[in-house]
Amino acid sequence: MRNPFLIGSKVYLRPLDLEDVPVLTTWLNDPEVRRHLLIHRPLSRMAEETFLRKLSESESEFVLGIVVREPEQFIGVTGLRHIDVRNRHAEFGIAIGEKTAWGSGYGTEATRLIVRYAFETLNFNRIWLHVGEDNERAVRVYEKVGFRTEGRLRQDMFRDGRYWDSLVMAVLRDDLRAANQGEGG
Repeated sequence: MRNPFLIGSKVYLRPLDLEDVPVLTTWLNDPEVRRHLLIHRPLSRMAEETFLRKLSESESEFVLGIVVREPEQFIGVTGLRHIDVRNRHAEFGIAIGEKTAWGSGYGTEATRLIVRYAFETLNFNRIWLHVGEDNERAVRVYEKVGFRTEGRLRQDMFRDGRYWDSLVMAVLRDDLRAANQGEGG
């Protein structure tokens, strides 16, 4: 494992480095990968390097690389944005860029690792996100981890020639605590 920050059974999360930029730009310029992301312009290596440099100094967001443990492979990114220390909440985000890793449970484990870290280490109370109504795979992952739908932003996103609703989802510390007690832990 190279520079692990959070370790799960199948994946670990590590800080991003400038050497990740070529892979990141390849993923983020791939139409299938960026389909459910907010990226709509071509992404250059220079722009991604600038983003990573700013990110390393940010107090309100952090992003970690997702790496499969066996065989070791960098497959995506996840993290928290809009960190609000006073109100103890943040926005969650994830992208699995390596398409061969889709549907393998890696995103679910990475999501669990970040949510647990947010509640148990950062002492947050709420983690929230927006997800497109048509991103059914992501919604299933979020629900599996404990997120609940709180609302719907009507015609919030334009993609594929039409407007789509965004679902507002969140998980509270108490939701996770109740779920863990239900599992006997």
